[in-house]
Amino acid sequence: MRLLLASTILAALTATAHAEMKVSFDWGPTKKCFDPNSPPFKVSGVPSGTATLDFHMTDKNAPNFNHGGGQVPYKGEASVPYGAFKYKGPCPPSGTHTYVFTVKALDAKGKVLATAKAQRDFAHQS
Repeated sequence: MRLLLASTILAALTATAHAEMKVSFDWGPTKKCFDPNSPPFKVSGVPSGTATLDFHMTDKNAPNFNHGGGQVPYKGEASVPYGAFKYKGPCPPSGTHTYVFTVKALDAKGKVLATAKAQRDFAHQS
C-alpha cells in the first residue's frame, strides 16, 4: 500500500515538473520570406532525461501549409541559436500571420517528456 501511494505521489510530481517547460522566440535575423534558418529560441523547465528538442512550426492563418521543423540535440542549454535547424520560414502572402512553434522534449528513445508552445506574428515582406 505504501509503495502504491509513493508511486502515485511520484507520478504526480513528475507530471507537474514536466508541465513547466516553457519556450519563447523572436524572429531575430529572420527578415526575408522563407528564411530557411530557424529563429533563436529560449527554453526553460526542460525535464531531466531530455536528449532532443523537436521543433515544428504551424501558421494559424494557413494551418495546412507544411513549414516543417527540426530536431536539436539537448545538453542543458537555455537557448537554441539562429539556424540550429532548417525549415520553411514564415512568408504570409499578404498582411500578418500568426505562427506557432510546438517544442517537444524527447528522451533518448523518442518518448515525449514535455511539450511547450510559443507564437509570434510575422508581416508580409515585399
